[in-house]
Amino acid sequence: MVREQLEARGISHPGVLAAMGTVPRHLFVQEALRSQAYEDTPLPIGHGQTISQPYIVALMSELLEVDRGMRVLEVGTGSGYQAAVLAAMGCTVFTVERLRELYLNAGALLRQLGLRGIHMQRRDGTLGMPEAAPFERIIVTAGGPEIPRPLVDQLDEGGILLIPVGARPRTQRLMRLRKEQGRIHTEDLGSVIFVDLVGDHGWQPSGR
Repeated sequence: MVREQLEARGISHPGVLAAMGTVPRHLFVQEALRSQAYEDTPLPIGHGQTISQPYIVALMSELLEVDRGMRVLEVGTGSGYQAAVLAAMGCTVFTVERLRELYLNAGALLRQLGLRGIHMQRRDGTLGMPEAAPFERIIVTAGGPEIPRPLVDQLDEGGILLIPVGARPRTQRLMRLRKEQGRIHTEDLGSVIFVDLVGDHGWQPSGR
């Protein structure tokens, strides 16, 4: 996976490649799908959610430009795989999931793996985790119609926020925001497809 899907497509960050080669991806997918765990494809994890394909996980991890010891907020724990990769890279990860089953399953697996430095909460991820802010990095693993203002407010000076944004569900552009001297600078990194970001600053359950 690392050689053929990541390095071959330009992923070069040593920490990302090491983490992706270390974290056992097959444990984060449903047992019936474990034979496909290392293929370059997203897989369902239940409740209408997916685990992103390995390349996207690696790409977003690289685009975050993390260093060891950084405090990272993840919105959308899902299976827990992205949080595990960031923890393996030496980050302290604060991760938020709104769906109870995914929250419980991911928490149990991350504890089983003995990964340290991961703090989980079950809540509306579009509101962030203000009690633990500010964060040097924020990664959002679902796509919404706007960049949630609470997340921008919780981004530390010099920080990076990575988020898929689009006017229609499942059709987004990957945006990278940098906060420099209190100003936000935005880059469009291209087209992506993510599950819906649901919450006060995302898509409401009934759509909006």
